[in-house]
Amino acid sequence: MSDSNFALDEEECRRFQISVELAGRKWSAAILMAGARGARRFSEYRALVEGISDRVLAARLKELEREGLIERDVQPTTPVSISYNLTTSGRQLISLLHPLVTWSRARQGVLAVES
Repeated sequence: MSDSNFALDEEECRRFQISVELAGRKWSAAILMAGARGARRFSEYRALVEGISDRVLAARLKELEREGLIERDVQPTTPVSISYNLTTSGRQLISLLHPLVTWSRARQGVLAVES
């Protein structure tokens, strides 16, 4: 393998690691799934993501917005109305995670048989 191929492999490994850590960060997938299930307001996310605190939900929503997976829309009404929507990248990530869910379900069946 040439040095240039090794560098490309290292770069791909770093990209893979960053992507997996983003998708696997605690609460991230659950928040994205809540958005895919129709959550738009903060209270709707809180209701669909069982066990998350308001502080953590607010921080994760900001993080997912920074990563371009969720967009925040502020309407200057009284009171201010804030909604969150999945971006195209957020929807793509959800669709990419579906095979992992299928794999997990099949694995659970295999583990149950082996027990």
